[in-house]
Amino acid sequence: MNVSTTAEQVLDLAVRALPGAEVDVTADAVHRALTRFANSRIHQNVAEDTVSVRLRAHLDGRTVTTTTTLTSPEGLTSLVSRTAAAVRSAPRDPGWPGLAPAAPLALPGVVDEATRDASPDDRAARVRDFVDAAGGLETAGYCQTGHWSGAYRNSTGQALAAQATTAELDGIARDAGADGVARRSSVRLSDLDGTALGARAAGKARSQADPVELPPDRYEVVLEPEAVADLLTNFALFGFNAKAVQERRSFAEVGAAQFDEAISLYDEPREPFDGEGTPRTRLALVEKGVTAALAHDRRTAAVAGSVSTGHGGSAAWGPILNNLGFAPGVSSTEEMISRIERGLLITDLWYTRVLDPRTLALTGLTRNGVWLIEGGEVTRPVRNMRFTQLYPQALGPGAVLGVGAEAVPQPSRVFLGAWTAPALHLASWNITGNASG
Repeated sequence: MNVSTTAEQVLDLAVRALPGAEVDVTADAVHRALTRFANSRIHQNVAEDTVSVRLRAHLDGRTVTTTTTLTSPEGLTSLVSRTAAAVRSAPRDPGWPGLAPAAPLALPGVVDEATRDASPDDRAARVRDFVDAAGGLETAGYCQTGHWSGAYRNSTGQALAAQATTAELDGIARDAGADGVARRSSVRLSDLDGTALGARAAGKARSQADPVELPPDRYEVVLEPEAVADLLTNFALFGFNAKAVQERRSFAEVGAAQFDEAISLYDEPREPFDGEGTPRTRLALVEKGVTAALAHDRRTAAVAGSVSTGHGGSAAWGPILNNLGFAPGVSSTEEMISRIERGLLITDLWYTRVLDPRTLALTGLTRNGVWLIEGGEVTRPVRNMRFTQLYPQALGPGAVLGVGAEAVPQPSRVFLGAWTAPALHLASWNITGNASG
């Protein structure tokens, strides 16, 4: 399906049905294909193709948004009819910021044809490499490929279209009940090295025999990329969202030195425009420890007297960052470990929950490997632990002792989303419980 043609058709129908209204349309075609494996065997190949159309209209101070996946002429006509009926009885919308003006794309979408056209055999080859590299350990996980084609049109003349691809490999290896993990995301399936990832997961699993239990305390830590991805997830959702800042639900303060000088944070979007028709560019959120910007949609930008950064998403949630990353540093993980007299190497975090969004205090658990560091060397595995930590505080001035030289793209729960995560050497991480409670 040609999404640009569909968006044009809906815009034409809506403008004729709603004279005088401000109207915009997005049309998205998404192809996703997934190969799952468990017990070191592929057990599922699934694929789906979805086309969705969203129509938004603002008339006489009222705004309504409707969507459909029915793209036949009858389905599109019904979408417009429902929108025309609903907008006349919608509540008043005093915060309507107007439609995006006409502007060209600033970034091209990255489309890798081999990823777009990937077959089950192509994904199975990565899975086979992962399983073989685990050397007989039980493995499980998935390999996913996807392609997005999107178009935006509005009644003020903005017209955009782009495409992008994505690929992910996420797996574990298990040895006597201990799991090791390895994950990678890219715009190209060819970037996913199943052999390297399988070997990493297996090595992590095998090195967890006979773990010790440590008491709660504040520990110097090295967080590996899989764990750092959780920090990025929560900074994206709760930290640099301009709506959260305007509602005083976020710690972020533009212009303040809130982070260590070693920290620079950016958003590098894979989708070239957002759902409001604003072209996206690379957005620097933190520069050498100083909070430099927030993610804005058109509503939050209007409140702030600013401009949208191209992060329009949910009206209820506010601006959405899907491709947050830390700028890499200069240290290897081994170098960071060598500088620790006594601390922890933590591979992964999970089951994290926000206790206080204003300070971004979270509690959660470690998983997929924790090791004690003594005298600059990893000495023994440690049982899983609970932590309670203010994420901004952990990265505050003087708290970051090293940033990894390799920033590893990690899978996100959002299609086309990814977190670019180097390892982090932090002065303090608050462990509040262990396997005994």
